[in-house]
Formats: sequence, structure tokens, C-alpha cells
Amino acid sequence: MEVPTGEAKVARRFGLIVIGDEILSGRRQDKHMSKLIELLAERGLSLGWARYVADDPEQITATLKDSFASGDVVFSTGGIGATPDDHTRQCAALALGTKTELHPTARELIAGRIQSMAEGDPIKADLSTPENQHRFKMGEFPIGSDIIPNPYNQIPGFRIKEHHFLPGFPVMATPMMAWCLDTHYKDLFHQENWAEQSFIVPKGIESTLTPLMERIEANFTGVKVFSLPSVGDASKGGVYAQRHIELGVKGNANLLESAWIALRTGTQELGYEIHDIS
Repeated sequence: MEVPTGEAKVARRFGLIVIGDEILSGRRQDKHMSKLIELLAERGLSLGWARYVADDPEQITATLKDSFASGDVVFSTGGIGATPDDHTRQCAALALGTKTELHPTARELIAGRIQSMAEGDPIKADLSTPENQHRFKMGEFPIGSDIIPNPYNQIPGFRIKEHHFLPGFPVMATPMMAWCLDTHYKDLFHQENWAEQSFIVPKGIESTLTPLMERIEANFTGVKVFSLPSVGDASKGGVYAQRHIELGVKGNANLLESAWIALRTGTQELGYEIHDIS
């Protein structure tokens, strides 16, 4: 297992690569990012970045070369099947300068799935048929990979160089993500007492508030200031119906109180009203 320890591991970010033409064309909506954010948040972690990539071998290989070099912990969804538009397994191997081979445990799992689906039919259960031999391609992973169990249908994903390759179906990928986190990264859970606080600034103007935001970040090390402008939503009513900004701070909870007070005071000194979020 290529699992760095100590300080180097804590320093790395979590990233997500979602592969599939159907996402970029709009035929399907991505659900992986929201699920991964939720899983990470439950464990005191956060998502550092996300990328969407087409079913294009050159794009996939280039993206994986970058992410392998980043040192980040990465989840990749999609493209690990055995149809002509599934390129991820081969591209991962190419990005690592290696080849794919049939993983012995993956072969056992896929064979078990074939037998189960055959329901006693000897023809369907015959592993030597071209159809079943083709199914074994789903177990061909870059040399040196470990498998990721798939509780939905037993067809595994794979893990190599802190990258975790999962199916494009959220019903499969979500529990596999959770398994990866709980199995390999439990020592990173809840390392920081992370918190976030914000309030609404009706008719706020970002250019006016930016110097204050920069000053807060400069004066309070480890605290980030965020600004989420909105044109308003009449269906929500109240201050949310008009143009407004949600302004806040996030970071270690032990550092937030003074920054929170400074941000509120500074906003009011600029002549703005403040509405707390209930």
C-alpha cells in the first residue's frame, strides 16, 4: 500500500475526477461530488478540487498524470467497465508508465458474479465463452493495484498511488468511497476542529467589502473569509428576495471568534446592515 504517514499525509488534499461524456453533455447530472463532499464532511475532511473529463483517452491520461504527480488523495468515477467508451483502466496504467493485468482477486470476484447471474444455467456459467471472457476485462488493472470491494454487484474497483477508481454509478461508488476513507484514511478524521459562520449583507457590494476581507485574512492566520453573492430569490422572501451577499469566515473553531467579531464590526462600519442566518 502506498500510504504516506505523518505530516506528509495530513498535508494532502482530497480531489475528485468524474469521467463521462454523459455528464458533460447533460444527459446525466453528476451526483458523485455532492456525495463525496458529504462523506468527507462526516469525517471532518473536505474536498479540495474536482474535475470533469470526457471519455477521451488523451484527456483522461493527461488528467491522471497531473493528479498522480500532485500527491493528493483522489477519487475517480466512471470508465472502468468493459465497453468501447471505458478507457480509465488503460489510461491510469499509461499515466503511470505501466500496463494492465488481470488481478487474481478481481478474477475470482467476477467469476463468482458470473456464476451467481447464471442461476444454474451451465452455458451462462461457462467461464470460457467469449462473453464471459470479455467480462474479465473489468478486472484488468494497472500492475500493482489493490482492489476496492463493490458491495452492490461484487465487480471491484481498484486503488493505486492514492487514487481510487470507482464505477460511474453512485449506488456503487458511494459505499466504495466510504470504504476507502474508513479503511485507509481514518487517522485523518477530525484532525481539525473545523467550523464556519456567516451572515447576510443586504445590497452588499463585493468590491466594497473586499479590503475588509483581505484585512481579516491578514490579521487572523488560519482563517479564510468567503463571499457568496446572490441576485436574490423572490420565493425565499425577506432579505433573501433582494440582492445580497452571504459573508463569513471558516477555519479552526478555536481561531474563529475574534475574526468573526472583526468581520461583523467591519461590515457594520462600512454602513451595511447585518442579518444573522437562522
